[in-house]
Amino acid sequence: MEEEFRDREGDRELGSCGSRGRELGRVFSRSRKQHLTRLLKTRGMPSWNGIWAGNTKKRRNGAVSTVFQRDLRELFGRILGSVGQHMLVMGPTLLVALLLITMFVLLAGRSKRNSISKKIPLLPSPPGLPLIGNLHQISSLPHRSLFELSKQHGPLMLLQLGSISTLVVSSASTAREIMRTHDLVFASRPSLKAARIFLYNNNDMALAAYGDYWRQTRKICVTNLLSSKMIQSFSLVRMEELSLMIERIARMASANNGVVCVSEILNKLTSDVICKSVLGSSLSEERRKLLCELIRMNSILFGKFFLEDYFPRLRWLDVLFGLEGELRRHSKKWDALLGEFIEEHVSQLAEGETTSSTCFIDVLLQLQKDSSMPFVLTNEQIKALLLDMISAGTDTSHALLDWCMVELIRNPIVMEKVQSEVRGIAHGEEKVREEYLGKLSYMKAVIKEVLRLHPPAPLLLPRESLQDCQIQEYNISKKTRVLINAWAIGRDEDYWKEPREFKPERFLGDNVDYKGNDFHYIPFGAGRRICPGIEFASSIVELALANLLYCFNWKLPSGISCDGMDMEDGPGITTPRKEKLYLVPLAI
Repeated sequence: MEEEFRDREGDRELGSCGSRGRELGRVFSRSRKQHLTRLLKTRGMPSWNGIWAGNTKKRRNGAVSTVFQRDLRELFGRILGSVGQHMLVMGPTLLVALLLITMFVLLAGRSKRNSISKKIPLLPSPPGLPLIGNLHQISSLPHRSLFELSKQHGPLMLLQLGSISTLVVSSASTAREIMRTHDLVFASRPSLKAARIFLYNNNDMALAAYGDYWRQTRKICVTNLLSSKMIQSFSLVRMEELSLMIERIARMASANNGVVCVSEILNKLTSDVICKSVLGSSLSEERRKLLCELIRMNSILFGKFFLEDYFPRLRWLDVLFGLEGELRRHSKKWDALLGEFIEEHVSQLAEGETTSSTCFIDVLLQLQKDSSMPFVLTNEQIKALLLDMISAGTDTSHALLDWCMVELIRNPIVMEKVQSEVRGIAHGEEKVREEYLGKLSYMKAVIKEVLRLHPPAPLLLPRESLQDCQIQEYNISKKTRVLINAWAIGRDEDYWKEPREFKPERFLGDNVDYKGNDFHYIPFGAGRRICPGIEFASSIVELALANLLYCFNWKLPSGISCDGMDMEDGPGITTPRKEKLYLVPLAI
């Protein structure tokens, strides 16, 4: 509710905060303030003079008008999104002082950067605001807002996100230059706040900087979990969990008037398969629920806006607004759970106990004692690698399966074709076995089409240039961040006919794959930093989808139509559908 208020306690605590704010205001020259006012006005935002000069008398008396509060709310909401909302719980006098202090700090090193940037040929770039650059143009679904910007400024554009220069790639030809022509230059990752806190200072594989440590950990993960031989060894695990899923669907349907939450069923399936593969055994229901919640929060927090990532000098604001505290609380929960897993397996190995097949955590613990290793694996590094495998594997497989079922229920003719293929191949069997999957060409085309429209990570994990290089006629500076918009590339009209339409037939009879060879189709990336878990995820997704369509017919609950389904992406670094999927399974 809008109302005038006084913050006398805050004024006493800060002393003469108003006078300090006025002193800091003099830092800005008249021309700079006029320039900011013009930019704000052209974007429909409240003018700086209107915010700062309005209601002077009331502010001197300690009161702030509702108009002043509303203007501040709009300004901060546009510029900083959710961070701005955290700031509004503070008194507006303190709010203005913080804004001025922030601007002063950011302007301190600006002149030197500007003199350097003038010497570099300019890439296409949307006009930005002083200090924040283009941050205000990025929505909570950045792949969508970047796609719209690329329509205006081209498939290779440079954004200034705070103090960070960010190259945005939205076409196959430019993606090829980044991930093949200059793959080594762009093989590293930026150090992001969430990764430093969650992943023990980037000691995982996915977000580690390029170098010896990354090469060794990737080799460990591929050899001991993600190789074809290891994936085949987990075949029994997948079939066991699949049988449990089919039984669970039948049981839930009878208990809920036929309606089941498909999203939750698929989440449980993927988490159980991956946990058995990584940890060697199933989790208790309590642990499983905790793990699923931690994985869900991982995706959200990794996709969240942290000031330090764009304004390195302003980490203190992340602390002040509680954003860093939220990260650390979540990280402690992960640390405790992963620590329990390690302690249990250390005890089992000490007592000579082994699981039915060697699991990934046991391999890591054995490598920890291997003197031939080029470095000694610490417990923190083991935790980071476990978190990578569990979180990324569950998140991507679940999101892909969920989108497959959504698109099939919205396209009943396609669903009938897939079911006809699956039931023809596995006719008379209780379930579809893995040896049949190679014959399901139309189902594989459906999965490819879903990946084109709904890549699990629509913005591939960010890269960072290791040195200066040239892309097309443009110079790219060292330590430039790179965002490759796989979601936009999958909708590129230069490569895809009717790109917004769901047409699996486009993949029949061609050799396009998602293994990084075709740069107009890169749902898992390409080059050195391609996702190494493609085959692992595919083994789960193909088997699960085939059996869901073999064992049941599916329809929407009464009162819900295909046209009424919400197709909006959820927030986070991976993007499952925002709403959970509820369907009615009909046993055949």
